[in-house]
Amino acid sequence: MSGAAEEGVDRRLRNIVIVGGGTAGWMAAAALAQVLKGRFGPVRLIESAEIGTVGVGEATIPSLAGFHELLGIDERDFVCRTGATFKLGIEFRDWHCPGTSFFHPFGGYGVGLDPALFQSFWLRARTEGDTRGLAEWSINNLAAARGRFAPQGQGVGPLSYAYHFDASLYAQYLRAYAEAHGVERIEGRIEAVVHTRPERLDAVRLAGGRVIDGDLFLDCSGFHGLLLAGALGEGFEDWSHWLPCDRAVAVGSERAGAFTPFTRSTAMEAGWRWRIPLQRRTGNGYVYCSRDLSDDEAAARLLGELDGSALGEPRLLRFTAGRRKRSWVGNCVALGLAAGFLEPLESTSIHLIQTGIGRLLSLFPDRDFDPVIAREYNRLTALEYERIRDFIILHYSASQRDDTDFWRRVRSMPLPEELAYRQSMFERTGHNVTFEEETFLLPSWLSVYAGHQVWPARHEPVIDALPRAELERGLAAMRAAIDQAANSFPGHADYVARLCG
Repeated sequence: MSGAAEEGVDRRLRNIVIVGGGTAGWMAAAALAQVLKGRFGPVRLIESAEIGTVGVGEATIPSLAGFHELLGIDERDFVCRTGATFKLGIEFRDWHCPGTSFFHPFGGYGVGLDPALFQSFWLRARTEGDTRGLAEWSINNLAAARGRFAPQGQGVGPLSYAYHFDASLYAQYLRAYAEAHGVERIEGRIEAVVHTRPERLDAVRLAGGRVIDGDLFLDCSGFHGLLLAGALGEGFEDWSHWLPCDRAVAVGSERAGAFTPFTRSTAMEAGWRWRIPLQRRTGNGYVYCSRDLSDDEAAARLLGELDGSALGEPRLLRFTAGRRKRSWVGNCVALGLAAGFLEPLESTSIHLIQTGIGRLLSLFPDRDFDPVIAREYNRLTALEYERIRDFIILHYSASQRDDTDFWRRVRSMPLPEELAYRQSMFERTGHNVTFEEETFLLPSWLSVYAGHQVWPARHEPVIDALPRAELERGLAAMRAAIDQAANSFPGHADYVARLCG
């Protein structure tokens, strides 16, 4: 009989070691401290003040509210202590072609209607001559365009929203939470990783000789993946043939004017530029392909587009789009940049950390580390990365820009099989396909299709059973309710000012 099956033998983990701080490390530490409550031995986090963090991931998607709810974090406290603002969606400028824009709102379109049903009604109305754009049916879009925000609207219920915040302050905020809940922080630089068995780590050795042993190791060490890639040699699945941007320059600037309740993404000659409004400054960056633009040119282009004065020199980041072939190997789980990287076009970096933590907790191991648990974790993680990857690719591949070599290449590249299938289904039938482990659901895909003028050949025929007059009355009432709710919100800056005093 194996040790795992011996009756009365305690196989629980005895200690957990997190390698690396930053957003990924401290999110993991906070969640494990809250959920495990010390019943699986100590949770220890090793980080070195000598090693910086990327610290540019300042925009999120709505799932983060669920993470904060798990931790019992008060929204007001979080917003005020991290310099946060609210985010209703993302504005895409010049993506379809120069001079155009569209909005990806969080939440659905319409009011009180299943997303698939609204899509069918709206597509039918469009074929019958209704010229109102998709944006007019989104409470988030109308409120964002008017610079307004509140957590819920009159007659339309709670809104789906996310946050912008200072990533360094967020890591500090979570560190304070984790340490208050029993996590031990160890200052030190790791010199060696000890593992005497295949795919099983035993300990890490710090500069100065201290050895930290553990049962479960979480690799939150960033792009270089000290444990998973370095010690265990796990391979990388490169997606740069679909997502060729491999550089970013980032810089903060003085806040100029009112801060908007949305992220802005502006297409550029060799990639795209982000603008993220915070309470005390604005985050800016240019994500680009080094084949088409030099680092110096990218920095100059970014500095030339700022709303306010730069708060330092642009910081250069190098990366490759893709993921580790396995995120969980033996007794090591990689989170954040150690697990993979997708450009922040749809603000998914922190979301992927959060879902990785959630998946770990739902498939939590004992000291036997049954390989089937890691296999399922890796299967679901791979699917999630691929679904987000395909959604990001659509932003490029459906564009009609042909003004630079970069845009001509990304428009003509072969698509991943499932993306080609789902786009073909939409274009031919008006049906939006949904796969397992989707992050972005039907309304999100519809917003990008419509923004790029990708239209189906027909609407779904069953919708023709509804009389036209009834359809028009229903849509008119819905549009009036959305407009009224958007107008009832206070200004975004006023809301944040009242929240934080």
